[in-house]
Amino acid sequence: MSKADQTEQMTSAPGFIAALDQSGGSTPKALKLYGVSESDYGSEAEMFDMIHAMRARIARSPAFTGDRVIGAILFEQTMEREIGGKPAAQFLWEDRRVVPFLKIDKGLEDEADGVRLMKPMGDLDALLDKASAAGIFGTKMRSVIDAASPSGIKAIVDQQFDIGAKVLAHGLVPIIEPEVTISIPDKAEAEDILLTELTRRLDALPEGQKVMLKLTLPETPNHYKSLVDHDRVMRVVALSGGYSRDEANARLARNSGVIASFSRALTEGLSVDQTDDAFDAMLGDTITSVYAASVAG
Repeated sequence: MSKADQTEQMTSAPGFIAALDQSGGSTPKALKLYGVSESDYGSEAEMFDMIHAMRARIARSPAFTGDRVIGAILFEQTMEREIGGKPAAQFLWEDRRVVPFLKIDKGLEDEADGVRLMKPMGDLDALLDKASAAGIFGTKMRSVIDAASPSGIKAIVDQQFDIGAKVLAHGLVPIIEPEVTISIPDKAEAEDILLTELTRRLDALPEGQKVMLKLTLPETPNHYKSLVDHDRVMRVVALSGGYSRDEANARLARNSGVIASFSRALTEGLSVDQTDDAFDAMLGDTITSVYAASVAG
């Protein structure tokens, strides 16, 4: 199957994207939820071994196939490791028909002007070359909006699209993720500003270029419908953002054309102590529910 097959799948196939990209800062929390405490590993290397074992267990599960999980976002160390005896991205596509993406950001700057911009990515070109060689289809990068700050949100969107241009130049599709924190009092106002800024940069993209958007589930259903329909947008996906899986699924189902890209909500209820049968059953139920919410609109 070719890049065209992957593009077709990401553009129109029913399903959702699994976010398996916890990095150094979020890995201990993800492992704790999985039943692995910090006392169970003695070094960062052992920690990453354990999170890779969790991700590989998910990817090898019978329910984890392109029939419902159309894409998966990987952490750099996952891309560099093997699943099922193959390089991770190759296994996902060849064995599971799941399109592989790579998280490329290096974390967040401190909050300023109501937002947290991405830290500099000094080795970005080398990383994008490595990703392309590994069979990665696209990238993901996250920044965070903590207030309805017009100048801050403009800076967030400009940074995302400027880096997105470099990703596109390497033949990869960027997932642009300006997350709106779900607990802020002016979330709806921030989403209004974000829609304006995203539309401004999408309208300025050269003809033929497409990006994906990963957005917090909005307060107003179908708030981002114009972005779903925009001719420079391959797909709009939603992050769970701290909502429970049930709440995230309910909100997602009210947004036509938006599909899930859940991380914590995807792994909720999975445990290192579960038998393979129990693990696969729990993951299968989760995938069924997230898929149903993704295709509901």
